[in-house]
Amino acid sequence: MQARQLLAALAPGEAVSGAQLADHAGITRAAIWKQVEALRARGLPVEARGAAGYRLPWPVQLLDAARIRAQLPRAGASRLGALHVHWELDSTSSELQRRLDEAADLSFVLAETQTAGRGRRGRNWLSPPGMNLYLSCLKRFDRGFAALSGLSLAVGTMVLRAIESLGIEGAGLKWPNDVLAAGGKLAGVLVELSGEYQGPCAAVIGVGLNLRLTDALREQAGQPACDLATLAGDPPDRNLAAARLIAALVEGLRQFEKDGFAPFAEGYARYDLLAGRRLRLSGAQGQFEGTGAGVDARGALQVRLADGGLRSVDSADVTVRRA
Repeated sequence: MQARQLLAALAPGEAVSGAQLADHAGITRAAIWKQVEALRARGLPVEARGAAGYRLPWPVQLLDAARIRAQLPRAGASRLGALHVHWELDSTSSELQRRLDEAADLSFVLAETQTAGRGRRGRNWLSPPGMNLYLSCLKRFDRGFAALSGLSLAVGTMVLRAIESLGIEGAGLKWPNDVLAAGGKLAGVLVELSGEYQGPCAAVIGVGLNLRLTDALREQAGQPACDLATLAGDPPDRNLAAARLIAALVEGLRQFEKDGFAPFAEGYARYDLLAGRRLRLSGAQGQFEGTGAGVDARGALQVRLADGGLRSVDSADVTVRRA
């Protein structure tokens, strides 16, 4: 029995004895124990209940491409390029990069778990199986990098639209694209571009969305983190959440391709967690302080200085913190 099959057996959230699992798989109980330890090492809190066996503290819905497709709106399903669901990848974005030459526009790759999930600035994105969402989307553009100003901000608003479509509120955006709630990171967005500056290009857009985190995972994260379970009491079905996120990205990226960042500016302003806040910024140009004043038409952060002037920040390499 591999880790994937063990997770499927434990997914209902009910206790299953090691003997039952071993008999079903045709292996020893010691081999079952090794797979339990493998799941625990990935961050899944498998409980041992003595003679009752092993169980998860909550039911898990394993990702299923057919179930995700069935919950997409008709328009979204018809525009989808491809939908691939994997048990394990190094990262969903890396997989799309490998498929870049042949993958259709608006193709999606999802994984139950990642061994090398990536965040901004090379940070690792913790990716335990069965608990959160890790997906990447390929979007092709004809007008080159120059026409993609504000793309990461627009994607952030798409993620918020998807979350709100699940009836969950309380999240906002920290420039350029961190989704925060209850003082912690709820989702992250990573946009990687390839192609021509003024010609055909492609964006691989990775999104990690926390549905449920354990205390151990929060500690591993090394920064404050939040999940949909905290906001909603119980996270939504993972396949439904994936469908809503995919639908929001399909619709939003087509809109961005046509009209750029402009249609998203109002939505971004509604979610903007830095507007009106005292900020401290640091980067290659040094450190300065000011007050968040929204973003401009290109998606650059606007900072009101003490003398009343505005300073634009358009480098994602700048660190922005509340002063």
